Amino acid sequence: MNPKKFSIRLISLIFLIFLLNYLATEFHWYSSIWYFDMIMHVLGGIWLGLASIYLFPLKEDSFKFIFKIFLIILLVGVGWEIFEILVDKVITQNSFNTLDTLSDIFFDLSGGCFAILYFLKRTMPIKGNTV
Repeated sequence: MNPKKFSIRLISLIFLIFLLNYLATEFHWYSSIWYFDMIMHVLGGIWLGLASIYLFPLKEDSFKFIFKIFLIILLVGVGWEIFEILVDKVITQNSFNTLDTLSDIFFDLSGGCFAILYFLKRTMPIKGNTV
């Protein structure tokens, strides 16, 4: 994949995420649209997956590469949830919601899986039919 096009897609996606987050905060979409948080976590997972692929290009076999990208997404997602829990406890004094935390991590990982599949489809050679 062309690195210039790849970086343009990464930058465009992060600007889309920032714009959606700004609009969601401004118009209270996080509280009025119950699934909006899920969309944002999927988009964040896609961006994080693609950014990880960009920063750590494919050098070893596909399984190790996929596992490494998946692990990065999981660690950042768990780190974000820990940050979110601390902010909820200290600033807003909301109670901990296990289901929300687990679903956020699930949607981060599903976005990351989409990014991995997108990358593999764009870069892996297509083998001809040998039958």
